[in-house]
Amino acid sequence: MIEIKDARKEQSADIARLIMTAMTDDCCLHFCGAGYGLEDFRRMMTMLVEREDSQYSYRNTLVAMDGDRVAGVAVSYDGGRLHALRRAFVEAAKACIGKDHSGMDDETQAGELYLDSLAVEPDHRRQGIARRLLRATKEKADRMGLPCVGLLVDQGNPAGEKLYAAVGFRYVNDSAWGGHPMKHLVL
Repeated sequence: MIEIKDARKEQSADIARLIMTAMTDDCCLHFCGAGYGLEDFRRMMTMLVEREDSQYSYRNTLVAMDGDRVAGVAVSYDGGRLHALRRAFVEAAKACIGKDHSGMDDETQAGELYLDSLAVEPDHRRQGIARRLLRATKEKADRMGLPCVGLLVDQGNPAGEKLYAAVGFRYVNDSAWGGHPMKHLVL
C-alpha cells in the first residue's frame, strides 16, 4: 500500500535520482559545464537534497512510500522564496559541475507553491501515485496559505500535461526553462 509522507534526510539519494528523472538527462546535462556529466550532477543533487536551505531539500519533498521504498516524489516550495532557496544550487553548480547559473530565469514567483519536480519510479507508474502526490501538494499549499500550486511542464510532454489537466491544472502562459519551451500551469 502506498503512503504519502514527508521525506526524511536519509532518502536523499533516492529523491535526487527521481528529481533527475523528472528533469530528464538532456536538461541535467544542459546545466553541466564542460567536462562534467550526469554522475557529477547526481552527486550535486544528492548534496542539495540533504541540505535544509535548498529548493531541492528533503524538507520540501513529499514521498510516496511502498513499504520502505521511495516510489515517487513531489518537490515543492513557496515561490516567493525562490531566490533564497536557489542560492544553494548556484553555489553548488559552480563548485560541483563547473557552471555559473546566477543569471538563471525565474521559474516561479510569490503567490504559488511551486511544484519543482514530480516523478514516479517506472515500475510504480499508472497506479495513481502521481495524482496522489499532486493532491497532497495542493493540500500542502492550502496548509501554507498559498492560493495555488504552479508548475512548468515541457511543451514536448503531452502525457504530463494530460495528467495535470486531469487533476485540475489550467494553462496560464508559455515559458522556458532548462533550455526547453514550457507551459506554466496552476491548480
